[in-house]
Amino acid sequence: MTDQRQSARKIVKVKAVLAMEGRAPLLAKTSDVGANGVSVAVQHPLQVGQTGQVSFDLLVEGKLTPIAARARVIYCIFSGGEFKVGFQFLNLDLTAMTQLSRFLR
Repeated sequence: MTDQRQSARKIVKVKAVLAMEGRAPLLAKTSDVGANGVSVAVQHPLQVGQTGQVSFDLLVEGKLTPIAARARVIYCIFSGGEFKVGFQFLNLDLTAMTQLSRFLR
């Protein structure tokens, strides 16, 4: 049995936009990010297995860097009046991968 988080996570609280297939874009707030995914808080539950686009900005080496990635919902739990949703990145492009690894250093 392996932990779903294969990489180090870093706490980061920024606004994110979730464009889930077949739904209007949702505003979310990130709670942590890793090389393989991001955890966000939203007002409404998402289905595990659902895919879409997750976009947020990271401060990488002093510059605001937009990250946009296709991602799949791997968990959704209700906690503290909101839903904590874990996304696993799908086919992260090289630029995003590079920026994330710089951010996580």
